[in-house]
Amino acid sequence: MSIKKLFEQYSPEELAESFVFPVKLTAKQQREASEQLAKHRAKRRAEMTEAEKLNLRLLQLKFRLEDYITGDQYNPEYTFGYFLEQYLQLANRKKKEFAGDIQIHETQLSQMLKDRREPNNSVMVRLELHSNNIIPAVSWFKLLEKEKAYQLKTDKSLRDKESRYVTHNLQLV
Repeated sequence: MSIKKLFEQYSPEELAESFVFPVKLTAKQQREASEQLAKHRAKRRAEMTEAEKLNLRLLQLKFRLEDYITGDQYNPEYTFGYFLEQYLQLANRKKKEFAGDIQIHETQLSQMLKDRREPNNSVMVRLELHSNNIIPAVSWFKLLEKEKAYQLKTDKSLRDKESRYVTHNLQLV
């Protein structure tokens, strides 16, 4: 949008309020500003309740999970079990206690943590509810979907094994 159109659409006061003009600080001013910010952040952190801290940590996990899901790269370390383990640590729950929280057998939880068993839809919904809807069931599902998509793309032995069941495949130019 041109400057002329901006002045036609907005008053000079509105334009001034909507822009942040760069200010150059001296090294001393920058240091003082950084110290003030650090003090304020430390004070605010000290005033936070445990529930607020937990909420922020859960949001951080949610954003990490969503960034990974939406990203193009596959990381074999970022499995369902990995993120579930992170969740348990943040929630400060032992395996037995958490299994009781979401009403599953401790063995089932242990197998999911070790990526030896996939959760069903009910478990993913329970995880959403346990996080007070901070981490949606769909995010857990998309994490599994990303793992499966990678496995389908890269499993050459499965392709070799299944190719014997396909005859008369389409001949395309």
